[in-house]
Amino acid sequence: MTLASRPREQQIATPLAAPRGVRPVSRLRTKPAHEVRPASAMHADGRAPFIIGDISAPEPLPFWEKWSPLVMLKLTLFFVGCIGMLMTIPNPIYSVELNQVTYVLGILGIWRYGWWMNHFLRAKVFGLITYPKKRAQAEALWNSGWRPKHIHVQMTTFREHRAISESVLRGLCQQIREAGVPATLWLGSSELSDELKIANHLKIIAKDLDVTLRIIRQNQPGKRVAIALILRAMSRAGVGKNDLVVFMDGDFVLHPGCLKRCFPLFAIDPELHALTTDEGVVVHGPWWMQSWLNMRFAQRRIAMQSHALSDRVLTLTGRMSVFRADHIVTEDFIRLQEADFLNHWLWGTFRFLSGDDKSTWYALLSKGVKMTYVPDASGTTIEVVEGSGWTRMEENLRRWSGNMLRNGQRAIKLGPARMPFFIWWCVVDQRLAMWTTLFSPMLAVSEAMRNGAMYIVQYILYLAITRMLLSLALFTYSERVDLNYVWILPVNQKLNAQVKVYMLWRLSKQRWANRGNQSSGQGGDTLLAKAQTFMAMWLTWISFASLFLGVIYYSEMLTIPSIGFVVSVFGF
Repeated sequence: MTLASRPREQQIATPLAAPRGVRPVSRLRTKPAHEVRPASAMHADGRAPFIIGDISAPEPLPFWEKWSPLVMLKLTLFFVGCIGMLMTIPNPIYSVELNQVTYVLGILGIWRYGWWMNHFLRAKVFGLITYPKKRAQAEALWNSGWRPKHIHVQMTTFREHRAISESVLRGLCQQIREAGVPATLWLGSSELSDELKIANHLKIIAKDLDVTLRIIRQNQPGKRVAIALILRAMSRAGVGKNDLVVFMDGDFVLHPGCLKRCFPLFAIDPELHALTTDEGVVVHGPWWMQSWLNMRFAQRRIAMQSHALSDRVLTLTGRMSVFRADHIVTEDFIRLQEADFLNHWLWGTFRFLSGDDKSTWYALLSKGVKMTYVPDASGTTIEVVEGSGWTRMEENLRRWSGNMLRNGQRAIKLGPARMPFFIWWCVVDQRLAMWTTLFSPMLAVSEAMRNGAMYIVQYILYLAITRMLLSLALFTYSERVDLNYVWILPVNQKLNAQVKVYMLWRLSKQRWANRGNQSSGQGGDTLLAKAQTFMAMWLTWISFASLFLGVIYYSEMLTIPSIGFVVSVFGF
């Protein structure tokens, strides 16, 4: 093995100046991954070792193993118990006096569940009809010998456990070996230890491959800066507009066959400019977080396939997406990654800390180009939760919700002329759903105040039955039947809606706990900062209070005084 390097040039990224320079280039050739024994999981900073767990591609379970007699028994007992309670305890929801309230719940339910069922049916059409045709064409092209001329991989890493980084590299090298073409790994990092860890392991596992490692060192924090530096380096290197570039995180392990299922799709459809892939997760943390993320990924599979039926998606996940290089090496795209910002009436102009995947999505959405989802190309994210699982979940919801709100507003402004109407309405619906999700629990509370606590009991039964029915659909997109979905689903919905309303007035406040605990827009001690924080708090209370007042007015607990009453009170 030979190692060649260029003189080191430090990367500089400023809001006004384009960064320049590329750190060393190394050409590596390695032995097959199956001959390499995994290294210890002990990180250079002294973190305790851990076992990564099963990160292999999940094989579909046989029907009778997934829906085993024990699972069927639990489901039967659940529904029998719920129906038994409905028949034996007082049921105020369906009383004549509350018909108007029941109708409202019914109309909201028809709207929301109908919209959800629309996604489910569209996902089935894409998965069973549309995508298999594309898959057959792509496989035929790959089997005929077609390959991309070169594989470019843009990867960012930040203090990952050694075992995670090595698993990621082994998976990537296996994909490159399968393709049999030269590849360049563009590594964005901020620390020498990360660079040495990856370079040293590549020397071991990539001896039989034509792989070039280009390390781009950033001198400012943030994943966005790292991506922008890499893209500028690619632009200077002369990456062709039809070259394919993989964007992936340093904790995402590719499953076998991932890249060969993605690359040919660009060849059979010249108008396709980006795609994103399926994702699984292994959580090192509280047991319930594994169920929570499994449930969210099942929801994601349904939504992604539904959106892909319209040749668009609503995010190009940073975990693993593939891009045609045409747009991504332009200065406009790079600047959007590096210094994406929003001009807000309350918080002024502020830059985005996270949400690089939403920025890439918006940049391509504004160009009107095709994007898609590849359900059978997948990988596993290794999520290490250090500290409180609840705090991590709350931080993730704030980050995801903030990114959605910041980008959704400008995507709506593009209008349906720049995208299929269905996709435009999906973006609008994301903003409506946070209010409708809170309407039903507020209505239940208002009716309980008037008719007693039994109304809450019946509402909980309503939630249990409807969420289990939704979970049955989610189980078809999950590896296993996890009955924890029945309580995780409503908790996730209600909590996520509250977080979205909270973040609606705090779009500048950003934090990324698992990226060095970066934060932005957290306020200060100045009079302006205190006034902005107070205004955000006041608007949040006004939002919740206005919604609740609307609910209790509709439930006739509150009436609007007549003009005559107002005149008599004020003595006009």
